[in-house]
Amino acid sequence: MQSTAVILEGPKALALGQVEVTAPGAGDLVVDVRHSGISTGTEKLFWSGDMPPFPGMGYPLVPGYEAAGEVVEAGPGTAFKPGDRVFVPGANCYGDVKGLFGGASSRLVTAADRVVRIDPALKAEGALLALAATARHAMAGLDKALPELIVGHGVFGRLLARLTIAAGGKAPTVWEIDADRMAGATGYNVVHPDNDERRDYACIYDASGQSELLNTLISRLTKGGEIVLAGFYPEPLSFAFPPAFMREARLRIAAEWTRDDLVATRDLIDHGALSLDGLITHTRPASDAANAYQTAFEDSSCLKMILDWEGAA
Repeated sequence: MQSTAVILEGPKALALGQVEVTAPGAGDLVVDVRHSGISTGTEKLFWSGDMPPFPGMGYPLVPGYEAAGEVVEAGPGTAFKPGDRVFVPGANCYGDVKGLFGGASSRLVTAADRVVRIDPALKAEGALLALAATARHAMAGLDKALPELIVGHGVFGRLLARLTIAAGGKAPTVWEIDADRMAGATGYNVVHPDNDERRDYACIYDASGQSELLNTLISRLTKGGEIVLAGFYPEPLSFAFPPAFMREARLRIAAEWTRDDLVATRDLIDHGALSLDGLITHTRPASDAANAYQTAFEDSSCLKMILDWEGAA
């Protein structure tokens, strides 16, 4: 079985090509992808060549961990059936071509226990489930505080803000320095950090991935306050110790979602508690993948780029 997929041969060397797909087993699904998202965090680092050593890293690879599509074949050991609309967090089914993360493909094979059934009405927004689940994972749990300040008003920052409100928390403040990204807030305020004089935040979530902001964020904490590193940081993190010492600052690193987060986030969306509206700003046919990836990574007006796989098989 073959599939048309985005293949990253090396830094900034990306094109559409044919790959061999592993035959499915009894517990696997064959999924035809309809939409896949482009991550401006981890995928950008692979595309630019700036990703630090990472398990499974190497070229050539099929990127993408945000895919939504339809089941076309379901093994007897699964609870799925052909026609089910599903979210797939990538796949590793391409032989010598690494599946890191393997979702940017017209057809893929994956274990059924990695897949989550979603509402067919979601269409392209279904590809956003992993990002929403990552935001949920950063916030959920008895030992975790909701953000009072969120740094960055990209898609991830917007999801953090929406989930804070959905959880019954006080509307957070969101920092943004790019004028193109100031708009689009619902129920919370977006400000330039220079216009925010507050220095007593109990919990700050950084969604920017900018390691040089750490000292600035520490200076905005109240005593005993917490900074949650919710982005992905390619460079070593460092900070001045005395200000952090004076504030008894705490740092927490937010990891990626779990399957429980995917299911819980799907349920929030299904029940109307979390909206994914207004997050996708650009859509391109998969045949234009090279330009789509460049736009996603270099155009600040692009919040989220979606590849449409219709007709790409």
